[in-house]
Amino acid sequence: MKATIQDVDILKNLSPQRVETYLKEHGWQLQQKNGEKALIWTLADEFEILLPLQPEIIDFPRRMGEVLETLALSEKRSQIEILSELITDYPNITIQGIVMQIANPNADKLSGEMTLLGVVVDKLRPIHTELANHDYILAIKAYQERLPVTCKGDLIKENNTFILKNPYSFSIDKDGKFN
Repeated sequence: MKATIQDVDILKNLSPQRVETYLKEHGWQLQQKNGEKALIWTLADEFEILLPLQPEIIDFPRRMGEVLETLALSEKRSQIEILSELITDYPNITIQGIVMQIANPNADKLSGEMTLLGVVVDKLRPIHTELANHDYILAIKAYQERLPVTCKGDLIKENNTFILKNPYSFSIDKDGKFN
C-alpha cells in the first residue's frame, strides 16, 4: 500500500512555480494555459496534469493532491518521495528532533545557530535555525544531554537545505521522550 498525501496544510503550501519547474525538469510538456487559473501538462501522451496556479482557490489542495497522485503513478515512486522534492515552505510547523550541532555563539548577544535533526515529510533531515536567550540555553542543555526537543516556526527549503525561520516555543520534550 502506498501513502497518499491528504494533509491540506501541506498541499496548500506547495508552490505552483516549484511544481512547474519540477515538471519541466522531468520531461513534461506544457500543452495549454487556462488563463491565470491553471496549466495543463502532458508526459508522452500517457499522463496529464492540471496544475492549479492560485493557492487561494478552495479546491487548490485537492488539485495538488491529484498532481502528486499523477506524478507518483508516472514515476513509479511514492507521493512522499516526490513531495520531499516539491516542498519549499511550510509555515507554522512543529518540528520534533534532536539538537545535533551548535555553532559558535554570537559574541554580542546570547544566541547562535544550530542544526536539529528532525522529521520533515517522513524522513529525518538536518534543519538549520538560530535561537536566542532562554531558547538558546535550552538548546545547549538538550545538546549536552541528548534530549529530544520541539520547536515551532516557518520551515523553508533553500538549495536543498531546510531552515526553520522565526522559531518559537522551543522546549525540551517532557520525560525526554518523543511523542
